[in-house]
Amino acid sequence: MGAQLKLITALQKIDTEITRISNRRKMLPGELAKLDEAWQVFCADFERDQKVLEEMNKAHKEREDKLKRGLENLKKTRERLSEVKTNKEYQAMLKEMEVTESKNSTMEDEILIIMDKLDQIKKQVKVKEKELDEHRREYESKKYRIEQESTGMDAEIVSYLEKHLFLKEQIAPGLFKKYETIKIRCQGLAVVSAWKETCMGCHMNIPPQLYIELQKDVDIEYCPHCNRIIYWEDQNRKSE
Repeated sequence: MGAQLKLITALQKIDTEITRISNRRKMLPGELAKLDEAWQVFCADFERDQKVLEEMNKAHKEREDKLKRGLENLKKTRERLSEVKTNKEYQAMLKEMEVTESKNSTMEDEILIIMDKLDQIKKQVKVKEKELDEHRREYESKKYRIEQESTGMDAEIVSYLEKHLFLKEQIAPGLFKKYETIKIRCQGLAVVSAWKETCMGCHMNIPPQLYIELQKDVDIEYCPHCNRIIYWEDQNRKSE
């Protein structure tokens, strides 16, 4: 392969890597944002369960306090029965006791229902706590990998840019200018291989005589269809 052809081919490979890394680099903030969003959603879900648990505990305490006061009132009413002097007062106190007992009974039923729900939500929160730890470890691990990948890519791009500049200095100015023009027109791919009389850039057949010249690997040749710089590459040897 001619010196200039070898240099321009190497430059294309470097620029392709720079583009690949740059495109991947642009995706990382989005991936990190999705990761953060998923973590925040899970945390919010866990916090909702915790809030429900707190509210249930509060409701349980309130009803326990009401039941305690109801039992105390019932006890005091019973103690006052011996002090009643008239039948009317006696019947009124019995009615009061009946109402208090009914309220106490209702409160006991509500407490049982709440206790059952409390048991369920406590189990749910316990499971979620374990899941939260697992999600936290996974989240931190993935976030670390993304951040490390980003740092590594920055270093890679710097390294490739240095190689790009090194090769650019050795390539004829006219050829480099042509390379840059083709690269802009062809979405970053200015140099492609040819195999079996086919350009691997536009996948069109190239003239037999041009294909023969390509196999000599001496001069800079261009695809007659897409105008990319083309070179011959033995695909059989490449796959070995």
